[in-house]
Amino acid sequence: MDFSGAYKLTIGGALADTSARLPVVNPATGQVFAQAPNAGPAELEAAVGAARAAFPGWKATPLPERQKALKSVVKRLAENADALAALFTAEQGRPLPAAKEEILGAAYWFSQISKQGLKVEITEDTPERRVEVHHEPLGVVAALVPWNFPVLLAAWKIAPALLTGNTIVVKPSPFTPLTTLKIGELIGDCFPPGVFNVISGDDALGPLMTSHPGFAKISFTGSTATGKRVMAAAAAGLKRITLELGGNDAAIVLPDVDVDAVAPKLFHGAFYNSAQVCVATKRMYVHEDIYDALRARLHALALAAKVGDGAEQGTAFGPIQNKPQYERVKAMLAQARAQGLTLLQGAPVPEGGYFIPLTLVDNPPEESDVVREEAFGPILPLLKYSDLDEVIARANDSEYGLAGAVWARDVDAAVRVAHRLETGTVWINQNLQNTPVTPLAGHKQSGYGAENGHEGLLGFTQSKAVYVPKSAESMA
Repeated sequence: MDFSGAYKLTIGGALADTSARLPVVNPATGQVFAQAPNAGPAELEAAVGAARAAFPGWKATPLPERQKALKSVVKRLAENADALAALFTAEQGRPLPAAKEEILGAAYWFSQISKQGLKVEITEDTPERRVEVHHEPLGVVAALVPWNFPVLLAAWKIAPALLTGNTIVVKPSPFTPLTTLKIGELIGDCFPPGVFNVISGDDALGPLMTSHPGFAKISFTGSTATGKRVMAAAAAGLKRITLELGGNDAAIVLPDVDVDAVAPKLFHGAFYNSAQVCVATKRMYVHEDIYDALRARLHALALAAKVGDGAEQGTAFGPIQNKPQYERVKAMLAQARAQGLTLLQGAPVPEGGYFIPLTLVDNPPEESDVVREEAFGPILPLLKYSDLDEVIARANDSEYGLAGAVWARDVDAAVRVAHRLETGTVWINQNLQNTPVTPLAGHKQSGYGAENGHEGLLGFTQSKAVYVPKSAESMA
């Protein structure tokens, strides 16, 4: 495949272009390096029309054939992983090895989802009748994908939607459209024309999609504020929705941990992808007995980590992905300084791109914005505690409830804490773990519905109960 820079939409099994262009910036330089198609109402209508036309045939396609189509995607992604990763790094900023991990992670998701399926459930089987519950596809799915994990989170939507018999129109973030467009070109012929469509566009395209009557379902990953607008737009047509939204995830570190052993894991869980991860540790509560030692260890790791252009060898952390988010993170740092908070920062960062030093905030007040708000950038408040009941209450005192973590040598004690946290996912002595067979679902304002696992598949279907008579008396 040609990765030299011709980017096209995938609509109805064919490549398409637009006269309007969408500039794409390399966040490591702050400069435009490519142009993508900027789709509008005409391209959206074409994509929805193609998906609707393809839906009856794809719905009728037997599950083993749909599974086979998903499996064919795996090889395409794996064979092109290096080229896709280079493009990913240029538009997203993440260091090249981690970019390739995401491409291969998406391939893994397609592989694992292709092994799944929804069986007919028998809720009653008596001499008089059998009651079957079938799970039928909804129709055309709108998949709205964010910029922080543009390929993997697209796979989370595409694979289960298509497996369950829906057709789909995928819209990548306007900040990171290129890799997804190339994947559309790469795997488009794995499916019948119209089953899988990819369109890119600016901020005007998303609202056009969420209000479009041709979509039966919207699957959105992004901020809570935008998720509320998606939900409101979907309400007019009672569209089904899945929303994976923001988080202000807490980690609780119990006093029995081995500080040297857990510090690198805690550091990774907070700063991976320059902390642009919905389920990253955003608040770290550390027992007072080990607070000073762990703070020093984390600061040493920050000082040793190279922040820079993800295309350069040895870079551990890339830039903030886009300028608006970069400005928000800078403003949060400036506010923390103005409030007199103590910042412990890592090594100096390059100029010219959207770079932020890895930053620890030393025991800020619980009510400070750096604790209450999700930074979605490399700012980690370390918070001291002494009483377990009190720290659990502090961790739960948030409008969010996406994920959390507990760290302890005493795993049984950690499990007891985990069951008291008001989040959809809790990791014990690990973090940033998701699997294709396990649902990710946010509590409170962190989401609606679930992705992945059996529950995620059900979200792309409508239940239908069929009552089948068996006795002569029940026959018409």
